[in-house]
Amino acid sequence: MTQRTKQHPLFARFYAKIAGPALEKAGITEHRRRLLAGLSGEVVEIGAGNGLNFPHYPPEVKRLVAVEPERRLRALAEQQAHTAPVPVETSDGRGEQLPFPDDSFDAAVVCMTLCSVANPHVALAELHRILRPGGQLRFFEHVQADSSAMRRLQRVLDATVWPLLNGGCHTGRDTHAAITAAGFTLTDVDRFTFPETPIPLPTATHILGTAVRPHSAGAR
Repeated sequence: MTQRTKQHPLFARFYAKIAGPALEKAGITEHRRRLLAGLSGEVVEIGAGNGLNFPHYPPEVKRLVAVEPERRLRALAEQQAHTAPVPVETSDGRGEQLPFPDDSFDAAVVCMTLCSVANPHVALAELHRILRPGGQLRFFEHVQADSSAMRRLQRVLDATVWPLLNGGCHTGRDTHAAITAAGFTLTDVDRFTFPETPIPLPTATHILGTAVRPHSAGAR
């Protein structure tokens, strides 16, 4: 999924026609289902892309607000919303400046999104703000690799061509630490390789899990 500060129409076309279907073929559907299982109430998804998560939301979700800044992807998400099993509203917006009041949602979802926001720390602070106390942050992101050699490669790619070619994406962000630093309490984290390939990929290390906005105002 994508969440950028400017339009990337070429990348949007590539994601919708090639990258998205390739991920589905590699087995990402299982991870989408795990990501969204058990959600209920009012939910916001940041960087919803072309709406590939929509079919997997459980019926207990009474309202889904899907935020996507890329015009082409947002238009595709609007089409996908017509057949979604839950009510979907699409919205233009950036993760660093979400157009919602404080304490607006029961849960927030980020799926392949925090790699490409301009400032993930600000975006996570915004998610913390719009979640109700006790609200869940569900995340599925590729992150900083485990091996030092791959982390070095990630740093080189992120400082050179990767963000330019991939809609602002960064391969090696420490999203696990960023979620904690934003004031969330991690309750469940699964770290794994996806997709599994003979040659290690710089975007293969993923985390999938849940964090909670604490009830205590001083927990931040």
